[in-house]
This record gives sequence, C-alpha cells and structure tokens, in this order.
Amino acid sequence: MAKGKDVRVTVILECTSCVRNEVNGVSGVSRGISRYITQKNRHNTPNRLELRKFCPHCYKYTIHGEIKK
Repeated sequence: MAKGKDVRVTVILECTSCVRNEVNGVSGVSRGISRYITQKNRHNTPNRLELRKFCPHCYKYTIHGEIKK
C-alpha cells in the first residue's frame, strides 16, 4: 500500500483561544500555545478536527482545532 494513501493520519491540534505577549519586548499576540498530537481516520472525518482539550496556559478546557503541518 502506498504511503500517501493511509487511512489514519497524524494531526496536530492547537488551542484557538490562547493569547500571550511576545517574550522579546515587542507587544504582539501569539495564538495556539497549547498543542496536542493525535490521529484521525481520513475516511470518517474528512473535515478539520476540533476537540475540547485542557489548555495549561488558559487553565481551562478550550476548543483545539486541527492545523496544517
């Protein structure tokens, strides 16, 4: 079986509500500090995956959405 046709693929979930200032002094906003790695079945869930996971920076359960690699 070809490597690109696998049914189960590895995806990265990133927090959608994290907001934190930059460390180097420039006041900016960075999103998605908390990340999880999981797998999904490409045939059953063709859309982007969204799960409620615990974010250690927000100290609560938030929506984590699938991002590109």
